[in-house]
Amino acid sequence: MPTRALENIPLLFGRDDRNGIVAVEPAGHFVRIFFRTDGSVHFHDEPFRPFILVSDPALLTGFSMPCAVRRLDGEDSFRYQLQFDSWGECLAARDFLAAKTKVTSGAVGSPYLFFSDLSHQYLLTTGTTLFKGLEFSQLRCLALDIETGCAEGYDFSNPDRAEDRIISIALKDSHGEESVLRGDQLSEPELLKALNSAIHRCDPDIITGHNIFRFDLDYIGKRARMHGIRLDWGRNGSVPHITPHARWSLAERNIEYPRWDIYGRHVIDTYFLVQLYDVANRNLESYGLKAVARHFKVAAADRTYLDGADISASFREDPELLYRYNLDDVRETLSLFRLLGYPWFLQTRIFPYSFQNCVIRGNATRINSLFLREYLHRGHAIPARTSETATFEGGYTELTRAGVVSPIVHCDVASLYPSLMLAYHLAPARDTLGLFLPMLADLRRFRLAAKQMAKDASSEPERHHFDALQQVFKVLINSFYGYLGAALHNFSDPVAAAEVTRLGRVTIKNMIDLLKAEGASPVEIDTDGIYFKPPAWCAGEGDEQALIGRISGALPEGIEVELDGRFRAMFSYKTKNYALQGYDGRILIKGSGLRSRGMERYLREFMQELVERLLNARSDTVERLYEDYIGRLRSRGLDVAWVARTETLNESPESYREKLRLGKRNHSAAFEIALSAGRVYRAGDQVSYYVGGSGKDAAAYEHCRPVGAFDPLHPDINILYYVEKLRNLKKKFEPFLPKEATLFDL
Repeated sequence: MPTRALENIPLLFGRDDRNGIVAVEPAGHFVRIFFRTDGSVHFHDEPFRPFILVSDPALLTGFSMPCAVRRLDGEDSFRYQLQFDSWGECLAARDFLAAKTKVTSGAVGSPYLFFSDLSHQYLLTTGTTLFKGLEFSQLRCLALDIETGCAEGYDFSNPDRAEDRIISIALKDSHGEESVLRGDQLSEPELLKALNSAIHRCDPDIITGHNIFRFDLDYIGKRARMHGIRLDWGRNGSVPHITPHARWSLAERNIEYPRWDIYGRHVIDTYFLVQLYDVANRNLESYGLKAVARHFKVAAADRTYLDGADISASFREDPELLYRYNLDDVRETLSLFRLLGYPWFLQTRIFPYSFQNCVIRGNATRINSLFLREYLHRGHAIPARTSETATFEGGYTELTRAGVVSPIVHCDVASLYPSLMLAYHLAPARDTLGLFLPMLADLRRFRLAAKQMAKDASSEPERHHFDALQQVFKVLINSFYGYLGAALHNFSDPVAAAEVTRLGRVTIKNMIDLLKAEGASPVEIDTDGIYFKPPAWCAGEGDEQALIGRISGALPEGIEVELDGRFRAMFSYKTKNYALQGYDGRILIKGSGLRSRGMERYLREFMQELVERLLNARSDTVERLYEDYIGRLRSRGLDVAWVARTETLNESPESYREKLRLGKRNHSAAFEIALSAGRVYRAGDQVSYYVGGSGKDAAAYEHCRPVGAFDPLHPDINILYYVEKLRNLKKKFEPFLPKEATLFDL
């Protein structure tokens, strides 16, 4: 597989071409580098001098420990590199600078720049990256999943409650070995010691689990402390380093979790991978393991399912059922890791981060690290981060026609913003070495090469490899614009970003004019693409391709328009909210207004059926559909899950309570449930609830109930409340439905 031909560019993949590196860790005055070769792991230590970048070495006047000073070329802010004999001395210097300057390294205008991860420092300065020369399948991965008991009278397991012991630990490694450590045969201390032995025996490069940080590892750690068991999981025999309140930001969400770092290994949470996938695809109903496994079709047909409330009873009465369930959990987890972890494995070959850190770093931060690595290699000063922002208009979006239109063609500009940056030579003003555009051009060239290699592949594994590689390059290419406009990065340039979006708007408007001149009718315009009704003379795909070719040929060189899709019909609801029906009958829905995950399932299903009827010219049957749903809501035996709402906590319950006290936010049903629960909730947790009480105008936060508390023998669902929500939803679609007859129509 000619992967090396794509990876032989130092600017992107680093200058150290050593193969088989799976981890880099601190080791006193050295760094310890772990290699995987011939199925086993060995290490060697290299001397390394950790560093801090400063604007003036005089800042360290009065510091008692020695350091070497390297003057970097250029006059940018960080033009001195202070090098220390050990990590401990580097940390002491950081603390000295923080005390002297009264600012942290991350503060805007800080006169020093410190990277808090020694491994990242080593990777930055040496051009080393992990996993070169390794296939994903060569990494040793261990998936882990635990089940826990729950004392009588409680709804949730609590690791601080003595009775709530770990009752099962399922393990499965990437070589096919699987086992269950059974709580009916081992005491909890024996279970934990057996887990230690299993990790030593497997010697995994990666430990993975679904929600492993916030549940499995957290629970294991607390039970181990309770019993005085040492979890010597590190490759040097050390215990995990735990950061109790780590935070991970994704899109507009902050997720709090207890982070574990295990020496020589990487911990990958598939719960994180699932959310990263969903940010781009927006098609998951839930982030729970079972729902996600079904979505990705990795759930076995004979998979064992157990309700969480039945786990303790199953352990007592039918432990074999519990162990089958636990093993199915860990099988699905490993399958998800193999599916969703691969693109991040490929990115770890590029960026100077560990596998674990590459997953949680944002796109702009990862791009920034490429600049830092090359600037340090060339011995050049680095500009300071700035909070300077420029308010600028975004991409051009417009809905020109609401309702159902048929047929529809979608054209878009391939990587619009990166293409504009290359075509018009738009780069950050502070990129003195001029790396931005060559790096972007290399990425685009590599993506095209990888796409071609995927087409020419002689086997399915080879095709999958190159397809995943080109998708990674696509993400990176499109991240360059985001980096340009992001504040707080060393080479960002909001002024240049504003010019890119201006040219983007000009390009799209030019395309609209060209389409109209051809007799086409634009329907929906969204930043880099246009949905339009083709002109009457278009008799099929060939004519549509010819039309797109003429549009592309009329644009500046380097701006290429592609036919991205053909559809039988399109329903446009509002800007960025639409449904498309392919010629095969399948329907694709885009936009939170038509498929919000936060909406109750019965409303989502009603809306999906309504949209399907609109697309198929059956709007006259919507009233009958509405009446059917009303009947289902009023029927006996209503499934609470059908009307329940699931929300993700965007802050901690304690923060919510304080903001409520200060009048800084409104009441929330999900947070009220979290505050009254018998377990600890963190930012990023999901809460499912239904509304009880009576009356259509009941306040949800006053009458909310956790789904687990619902008693089907004594149902207390507020039917009028849910009927009213359905009526209000239908009302939003009335402009697209047949009008009811009035006296004036008779």
